[in-house]
Amino acid sequence: MNVMDAIKGRRSVRKYRSGPIGSKDLECVLNAARWAPSWANTQCVRWIVVKDHDTKLKLLETLSQTNPARDAMLAAPVVLVACAETGRAGFKKGEPATDKGDWWFMFDAASAAQNLMLAAHELGLGTVHVGSMNAQKAEQILGVPAGVRVVEMIPIGHPDEQPKGPGRKELSEIVFYEKYGQK
Repeated sequence: MNVMDAIKGRRSVRKYRSGPIGSKDLECVLNAARWAPSWANTQCVRWIVVKDHDTKLKLLETLSQTNPARDAMLAAPVVLVACAETGRAGFKKGEPATDKGDWWFMFDAASAAQNLMLAAHELGLGTVHVGSMNAQKAEQILGVPAGVRVVEMIPIGHPDEQPKGPGRKELSEIVFYEKYGQK
């Protein structure tokens, strides 16, 4: 599978078949995340691999009752929890280097998650971003230390569905030249 096929074919999967993920596949997707770019190569993203059913039940309680990924949290054999060290990405000499502040969630963790999800898709595995949650409660459940934040959770497993892809706007609708709004 080439990169563009992976980008265009990856979908948010919320239904999974039973069965474990092979350790080599899990290592592969985590390695893909590890190779994501990061601010000044700070590599501040950390991953927690959750397989325990009781821990997944506790993490489920950090989601609202209307979150469409609730079933996925329990059905997937693994939930990967992306964490990031604060005050490193986007900082120079301890001070924010841009008006964006801490980059860990906007760029570093998102890049790592995208790499992970594309690698999972290539392996025939499904994933979905779960970002709407009570991150502080998740941090308590997982024993995340001060100076580290939970960014998102990613259920991963063998898909039990092939969701249809959403449409995309034409480039002419989203790309401008030289100035915003200039076609």
